Amino acid sequence: MSIENTKGQENYRNEIYSKSVRAGKRTYFFDVKSTRSGDHYLTITESKKKFDQDGDFHFEKHKIFLYKEDFDKFKDGFIEVIDKVISLNEANPVENNNSLESKSFKNVD
Repeated sequence: MSIENTKGQENYRNEIYSKSVRAGKRTYFFDVKSTRSGDHYLTITESKKKFDQDGDFHFEKHKIFLYKEDFDKFKDGFIEVIDKVISLNEANPVENNNSLESKSFKNVD
């Protein structure tokens, strides 16, 4: 799949695979894309709907790009901190478990 920009030129950042996850008021998008040379990379986007004083809304987005040479280090660091959060939560459980359910991740797909 390729995407054309407004000038009719082909966009070489082809989207190969996409996964979206809803988490409370936020949505996370995990997109696998390819470069012109055929290398694959990952973009992770956090999107949150924001309202202004007039009641109009816009989406506030934060994006990171993760390239193949960084996958292993990123994965190792990510797993390490997730494991740490889990162990800290087990050591100090939250009294009201209902609040955790409302903040859980849900697949959009």
